[in-house]
Amino acid sequence: MSEPAARVLFMGTPDFAVPALEAVAKGPYDVVAVVTQPDRPQGRRRVLTPSPVKRAAQALSLPLLQPDKVRRDGALTQIAALRPDVLVTAAYGQILPQRLLDIPRLGCINIHASLLPRWRGAAPIHRALLAGDAETGVTLMEMVAALDAGPILSARAVPIELEDNVGSLHDRLAALGAQMLVELLPEYVSGRVKAQPQPDIGVTYAKQLHRDDEWINWANRVAVVHDHIRGLSPWPGAAAKLRGADFKIWAARPIVDSSLGTPELPGTLRLNGRQVLVSCLDGWIELNSLQPAGRKAMTADDWARGVDADGLRFSSLEPTTDKGGAQS
Repeated sequence: MSEPAARVLFMGTPDFAVPALEAVAKGPYDVVAVVTQPDRPQGRRRVLTPSPVKRAAQALSLPLLQPDKVRRDGALTQIAALRPDVLVTAAYGQILPQRLLDIPRLGCINIHASLLPRWRGAAPIHRALLAGDAETGVTLMEMVAALDAGPILSARAVPIELEDNVGSLHDRLAALGAQMLVELLPEYVSGRVKAQPQPDIGVTYAKQLHRDDEWINWANRVAVVHDHIRGLSPWPGAAAKLRGADFKIWAARPIVDSSLGTPELPGTLRLNGRQVLVSCLDGWIELNSLQPAGRKAMTADDWARGVDADGLRFSSLEPTTDKGGAQS
């Protein structure tokens, strides 16, 4: 007689968690419930919108819980009544109390989009790109009450390609996390996995993004400016000001062309045929996609056709505050 399927409780909210949820639901497990954040107002009309994980759970006909605060007694009582063997979390969006972590019989697994202990916290994909990291990856860890500090069950690295932005890297890491979870779960449930403590050296924190993080400093090197732009695309977008108006810069690429000569003052625009170039500390960067305030995103070439842009200069704005914070 075969043993009953392991009872899995899944907690997650954004798109990153969906592949993992779908992978578990297709496996030999009993998904006793999916816990996700409450519907939130979105868009100009502030329409209540379900999370991607809620939509996936409904498509899979899985039981769903949406507590406002998971640490409250009512939510904890509901979860305990489900008698989960294993808790799997992926970007749930709230700090989980020890009382919750103590509920699953076998333990709690978190899927985190970095190579821990680098980039613990809320925005690991953004921060890896913004920092110019050559690689990142996915770590599966056992959960503890401290932020992303639990012992490592599995980790796998992926290179960061020059063409990557947050969107492309997010999708690769989400798929990798789901694959790693499917490979790990049978071993974890059977007790054949031994977690390894995270090293004390190399700990960094991926703080939540704030408005001040968006402003491009054109006085940096081309590589730094490029990392800044792709590290904020497709959300929330790198920002610049031109003649007092706000712009979002969505895509750009470094230019290696000695014939362009010495860079002008940082932020200066130059039209080179159909190329829209901006000077940086050590060279030029080509803008590919941008969005003036109040308008739709467009190619830089289309924008430049209607503007006498040659010789204009983007402002280089420095951050004005140092806000932090992160969630599990």
